[in-house]
Amino acid sequence: MAVRTRRLRLVPTTSAGASAGASGPGGAGVPAKREGMMKVAFCTQDMARVDAHFGWAKNIAIYEIDPTGYRLLEAVQFNGEMFEDGNEDKLVPKIAAIEDCAIVYLAAIGASAAARIVAKKIHPVKVEQPEAIVGLCEKLVTLLAGSPPPWLRKALNKGAEVARNFDEE
Repeated sequence: MAVRTRRLRLVPTTSAGASAGASGPGGAGVPAKREGMMKVAFCTQDMARVDAHFGWAKNIAIYEIDPTGYRLLEAVQFNGEMFEDGNEDKLVPKIAAIEDCAIVYLAAIGASAAARIVAKKIHPVKVEQPEAIVGLCEKLVTLLAGSPPPWLRKALNKGAEVARNFDEE
């Protein structure tokens, strides 16, 4: 049986979304990346809590988070034979689903998957016990609105060109 993936993307339905940069570099309906905004993925079985191992997650919820709030952008559901141990192919659609995310929250992750997502500059964050996705989003909003720790500043700058001034070094 092949791996099947279903994606639910939420798009703005009001003209307010269009005036806030809804036609960015990705084309019509795709918002441009705003200052202080990042995408964060959450591995989940129930769409409410981070409670899943990366390789075995049935769902990945992707949120947009900035210092003013958060919103669900997309829910990706995985079906098929992708939950077998040792099946490295199960990682391909999951990594593709989160490739533009800065952070992924998960309950656990194997060494191979961790190496592959870190290589894509995605910061994995392991939770010790199941945590509500909404609670984690609220914590990130608070951190972004204040003085983010170094790891979060680095994640926030994913994809941004780093300006180097060698005269100062």
